[in-house]
Amino acid sequence: MSRPRPLPDGPLVAFCGDDFTGSSAAMEALAFGGLDTVLFLTPPMPERLAAFAGYRGIGIASVARSCGPEWMDRHLPPVFGLLRSLAAPVVHYKVCSTFDSTPGVGSIGRAIDVVAEMFEGWVPLVVADPAMGRFQCFGNLFALAHGKGYRLDRHPVMSRHPVTPMDEADLGRHLARQTDKPIGLVDFVAMKRRKGDAQLAQALAEGARIVSLDVLDEETLVEAGRLVWERDGAQVFAVGSQGLEAALVAYWRAAGLIPANPAPRHPGRVERTACVSGSVSPVTARQIADALRHGFAGIRIRAEQAVDERAWEAEIGRTTQEALGALSMGQDPLVYSAAGPDDPAVAVLRQAVANAGASTEAINDRIGSGLGRVLDAVIRAGGLARVVISGGDTSGHAAARLGIDALTAIAPVAPGSPLCRAHAVDPARDGLQIALKGGQVGGDDFFRAARDGSPG
Repeated sequence: MSRPRPLPDGPLVAFCGDDFTGSSAAMEALAFGGLDTVLFLTPPMPERLAAFAGYRGIGIASVARSCGPEWMDRHLPPVFGLLRSLAAPVVHYKVCSTFDSTPGVGSIGRAIDVVAEMFEGWVPLVVADPAMGRFQCFGNLFALAHGKGYRLDRHPVMSRHPVTPMDEADLGRHLARQTDKPIGLVDFVAMKRRKGDAQLAQALAEGARIVSLDVLDEETLVEAGRLVWERDGAQVFAVGSQGLEAALVAYWRAAGLIPANPAPRHPGRVERTACVSGSVSPVTARQIADALRHGFAGIRIRAEQAVDERAWEAEIGRTTQEALGALSMGQDPLVYSAAGPDDPAVAVLRQAVANAGASTEAINDRIGSGLGRVLDAVIRAGGLARVVISGGDTSGHAAARLGIDALTAIAPVAPGSPLCRAHAVDPARDGLQIALKGGQVGGDDFFRAARDGSPG
């Protein structure tokens, strides 16, 4: 076997995430692998980049997952132009580990069409991440729910996603609805039998531009990282979940290029925290229920009011006052728009949007931003040091209201959702601790674990 390709100086991976929670998961995979990584919440200016000189991972979060193709056409080229200029060997478009997308919302295929032409060569696709309970076998994605594995199109949550329901587990077939680029596969059998290079070469010879890599376990994770890293020395554009970073780290460690995992830190409990949630996932619903059983103050924000600007302003004011009241009573406020997909609030919001003839995307943006405004006011009034935002689409719009521009991971809470240190020009916000949680992420005790600064 040839000697492993050495790690160059400078950034190793430059990535753009299609939502904020997913972006923090990619940062986590690198940072807890011992590689300093920063996640910018907006494209950074040169002087801001300079503040993180020497970092090995550079990320930029976006809200692409909730946007249409026209948004991608406008926003992705300048972001990836910046990432390409960093000269990292791997440039990554980070997508959700459940790959949920449609041609009209969060289209992964459209993102590939827009960005791939900026790079030469094949596009590796690494979606599975065993640490997150995501597994790919013969191109089909499986995900755990309550400890049980489901093919994605039969998954109790993702098959019922309110915006991007997954009705196809074969990622090649799913992606083919969104791009005309030929798609190949390196399956886990070839990877186990050390025939991954040959199967990859065959797929490329047959004209594949995108090649999906099966990952089932640590061995295939390492092999996926090797196929991406060792294929050639050119800058590669890759697509996938944080499984891509996990695969690279696993291979670099197996090849002796980086040391073993450093011991995780646990920053300890804070006196008070505040949480906001725009997630309608049943996973988040269980987490909300757990938090309320353990003393958090549950405060509903009536999301249907967002169809009317004046009513929404009043709702934000009312919710903020209730949250501040909870703090004054020694409770941790948890503001949420719905407790799971079966909460009547979901249907009420849907009907309100239809009656108003409004854009669902615009209203969801307004809800996320409103939750951010509530959280911002509570942080300022309560002098809070640690907060949580729940919901992949919510996180981007809510975090934008907090006056922070970058995050670095400081401790694990749940796989895919680290506790982060916020960076900001405003000294009052620089150093704020924040966890961004996707709808499918974390155990039932997630909100308590985030407050306590320990893995859930």
